[in-house]
Amino acid sequence: MGAMPFSDLFRTRRSPQFSGVAVSEDVLTANPVSQSEKLAVVADLERAGVSWFWATDAAGRITYLSDEVIAACGVDGSRPGNIALQTLLVPVRGEGEGRSLGLKLGSHKPFANFLVETAGSDPTRQLVMRLSGRAMFDAAGAFNGFRGAAIDVTEEHRIEEEASRLALFDSLTGLSNRYRIGQRIDATLAAFRASKRTCTLFMLDLDRFKQVNDTLGHGAGDQLLQQVAERLRGAVGSRGEIGRIGGDEFQVLVPDVDDRGELGELAKKIIAMLSQPYSVAEGRCTIGCSVGIAIAPYDGVDREELMRAADLALYASKNGGRGQFRFYAADLEHEDNLRRRMESDLAEAIEAGDFTLAYEPTVALDGHRVVALEARYCWEDEERGRVAPESFLPVAEGSRLIVPIGEWALRRACLDAREWPASVRVALPVSPVQFFTNGFVDQVAAVLEETELDPARLELQLAEAVIQGDGAVVDKALAALFKLGVRLTLDHFGGGFTSLSYLRRAPFSALRIAPTFFEPTVGDDLGDMQMIAAIIQLAGTLGMETSASGIHAMALLEKLKDAGVDSIQGYVFSEAMSADAVESALARGEWTIAPTDAGSQRASRRTVFRKIGLIHTDCYYEVTLRNLSRSGAMIQGLEDVPVGTQFVLDFGGGQLAIATVKRVMDDTQGVEFEQELVDDGAGGLVTRGRVSPYALAAAGLPLQSLGAGKVAGAPDAGGGLRRFKLSANAPKQVATA
Repeated sequence: MGAMPFSDLFRTRRSPQFSGVAVSEDVLTANPVSQSEKLAVVADLERAGVSWFWATDAAGRITYLSDEVIAACGVDGSRPGNIALQTLLVPVRGEGEGRSLGLKLGSHKPFANFLVETAGSDPTRQLVMRLSGRAMFDAAGAFNGFRGAAIDVTEEHRIEEEASRLALFDSLTGLSNRYRIGQRIDATLAAFRASKRTCTLFMLDLDRFKQVNDTLGHGAGDQLLQQVAERLRGAVGSRGEIGRIGGDEFQVLVPDVDDRGELGELAKKIIAMLSQPYSVAEGRCTIGCSVGIAIAPYDGVDREELMRAADLALYASKNGGRGQFRFYAADLEHEDNLRRRMESDLAEAIEAGDFTLAYEPTVALDGHRVVALEARYCWEDEERGRVAPESFLPVAEGSRLIVPIGEWALRRACLDAREWPASVRVALPVSPVQFFTNGFVDQVAAVLEETELDPARLELQLAEAVIQGDGAVVDKALAALFKLGVRLTLDHFGGGFTSLSYLRRAPFSALRIAPTFFEPTVGDDLGDMQMIAAIIQLAGTLGMETSASGIHAMALLEKLKDAGVDSIQGYVFSEAMSADAVESALARGEWTIAPTDAGSQRASRRTVFRKIGLIHTDCYYEVTLRNLSRSGAMIQGLEDVPVGTQFVLDFGGGQLAIATVKRVMDDTQGVEFEQELVDDGAGGLVTRGRVSPYALAAAGLPLQSLGAGKVAGAPDAGGGLRRFKLSANAPKQVATA
């Protein structure tokens, strides 16, 4: 392509359609210059970056383009040849009219200030320009192509782009800020409401972050937040959008997922990843994370409603002991009132001495000898009856009442163990709250001295959450306990992410495999034996014993024995028993327990005591839920129910579960669920899915979040012909906590 004359460009009058450098005809006429002088002026303008020029033929192919633009486009050689202009200059994303340059050229109409950028592969040479041009026609009116100019606005655009980014993104972490994530929630909810889709909002709050700021400084806190953001990106990936809404609070928006089993697994993954140790310039630190989860449209149909639901769930997870996740439920506010009432009752129970200890045997597989007895908390309340530990221990931890309860249990367990044979030790679970209380080690030493119990006979079971605390504090406490001669066991191993390098130097005598390896294996009695075998081999390499708890089936017992587990706890040997029963058994000499086949390995049942709904054909009954597991439940309240009958159980809040009666005992039925329940993050169970508010809206009901009561549209209590008779012996009053 030869050099072209630019006289036509310089005859162009300044106009709104042409923003390049223009010289009036009057000036040219009054000051005639040579063609070479004109080209020299153009060349100077191009070199100075004041303006660049371009031209195309009638087919849109480049006939002239300033050298600086050619270089920025990364085109080989000094001339672009017969390349179409729109292949080298493309509209800036999100700017302009949304039309391509090719469409503008094809219209044969003048244009101005069209924002484009060079399409070269080298971002350091990329230019952003405002392009202007006008069509050229010959004397007969035939289109000959375009000529135009370009103004460099690269720096101006970058500044505007950075200002826009700062307005929408968190400057420290690069995540969406409060404003942008709020916009995304609003837009997603509006779009998904029209298409009847679901989305989930996670509210995250870092545990112990303030402690890092206070001890290591704000610089360390900033580094920590940046690492948290990176881990969140790794955990969430492309599944959702992450925002930092201020301080140590984050949100995650996940579209098109309402399966609470899947959401719970994501929450566990986030908590586990954020709970791993961090390295900052000032040292090593460990924090935790609590998560609240709300799902639209079940828990809210607009942003304000959904965020409030997620906030309540987060509040419940933090009150439950932190390091947990919770799904929103309509009765969470009522639950908070019950929690405060239980806190008050727990404080009174401590003063009144209403706590006792039961003991569950730990049996060595070599000879089936009882080698240890694990203490289990028991609380007998006048109103509630026997309260399950999983119900009151989270409340005790959240209120720090676990500290005086734990101190009492330590003393009571050591006094009891003093009367046992020297071959049997006592095991006591230690709460992280209790462990990190000032003076815990001194308290253990004082109790051992007071009770005169051999320290080697006291086994302290520490959860992985303990060793993920402040490294210096943990190391010092473990070393002091080891010096006392106390036996240390890492409990629930495999439920968290303990560093193997830490295990190698920590003074643990044993690893206890988490029951979570066995609980969900309904239908697969043997669980993941390859992983369990690897844990046993690891423990052996580190000189530690291995124990497994929650074992109920003979088949699993045999597999664990073959894999090399040293000791077992579970119904296959014995459930927890009173201190008096323990003394009676030990009085008969060496205590051995033969295993018994109690059936298949199944999820352990939670003791509950509350009213639920039961739907059969077109009738709705109110029955009492007595216990609950992932795979089934025990219900009471109906008579003459044959085995094989199918019910729909209404747990409230849109939670329906299809269940089949498997066994009958008078007015009580054992039922099996068609689909297993999933964890709610705080020791409870929930259904994977719920009745969709969209389905209810299609049936004529208003689109709104689900309440705590029975499912809307379910049969009335008096509707239809009742097939089953309500039991006269069914409980009329149900405990409230």
